[in-house]
Amino acid sequence: MAQVRIPTPLRKYTGGAEAVQAEGATIAALVADLDKRHPGIRDRICDESGAVRRFVNIFVNGEDIRFLQNLDTAVKAGDEVSVVPAIAGGR
Repeated sequence: MAQVRIPTPLRKYTGGAEAVQAEGATIAALVADLDKRHPGIRDRICDESGAVRRFVNIFVNGEDIRFLQNLDTAVKAGDEVSVVPAIAGGR
């Protein structure tokens, strides 16, 4: 299983936990398992087409999946997956 770090806005789906366990060989499978364990969280991470939402970033061991294989990025036991909402702002 991989450890998934959950951002504060999504912790209502994990009972307040900042990190949970999930399994899957890819990010897509991991997100599906995460949603099975914590119903509703997938809709906050992925859009209607199944793609990662524009303002959500996912990292595997510190590497942005957008620069890897996106949802097909491999995940193995012991990996740390972080779901991070994008921060927008400026002057």
